[in-house]
Amino acid sequence: MDLKLKDKVVLVTGGTGGIGTAVVKGFLAEGAKVAFSSTSQAKIDALLPTLKGDVAGFVTDLNKEEDIKNFVENAKKHFGTIDIVVPNAGYEGKAHPVQDMTLDLFQQTYMLNVFAVMLTMKYAAPTLIEKKSGAVVVVASAAAYEPTAGNSAYVSSKYAVAGLTKCIAMELGPVGVQVNYVCPGPVDTPMMLRIEKDFFGDMPHEKAMELLAGTYAMDKRYAKPEEVANAVLYLASEVSAHTAGMGMHVDSKVSATS
Repeated sequence: MDLKLKDKVVLVTGGTGGIGTAVVKGFLAEGAKVAFSSTSQAKIDALLPTLKGDVAGFVTDLNKEEDIKNFVENAKKHFGTIDIVVPNAGYEGKAHPVQDMTLDLFQQTYMLNVFAVMLTMKYAAPTLIEKKSGAVVVVASAAAYEPTAGNSAYVSSKYAVAGLTKCIAMELGPVGVQVNYVCPGPVDTPMMLRIEKDFFGDMPHEKAMELLAGTYAMDKRYAKPEEVANAVLYLASEVSAHTAGMGMHVDSKVSATS
């Protein structure tokens, strides 16, 4: 199936992370042009030689509004336009019961998982509105539907980003821009290993995966980054043009509420 992504200009935040790299490679494989952000030039320099296609990396601190604005503007200047926006970067936070939670941790988690997403859309939206076309696909989380004791900062931030994305879908849909989000369960990335360590200490990886994915309807495993990327590509393409404000789950867990 032709997703009609050839020569589309795509912005991806967090492009050197596990899911982000898979997203960047997925779009490049479809012939798109990709601008991605990363926290360091060293990470960009390590990734670029592994990529094939028209691609550029930009050092960006997503904790700073001015950096986000510059990323969007510099990417547009580099490629001439913007067609697709993928706010992907996120932070897993730290697991604490509410009595031990700190405002700083909540703010840090919300800055990357909610505010940076909003700001990326804010600065990219004028171009999409002017073109009256395009797509936004936010990488959220299955945590947007699944509360977890001790993980209030991360989970509530994903509830928030799901609501944010639905609102923006209603704002941009009438001008021809489709806005959706993907909700991965556990994904086989370094972030997931950090989450395992945070929740289970020195428990072996196989045992932790059994606890977190053992109730799935199909394979009892974490998702692959490429499987998340495939969902992003689908929601960014014309194939899903009549889809708006949807959270697509990328796991094999069957839920009665989503």
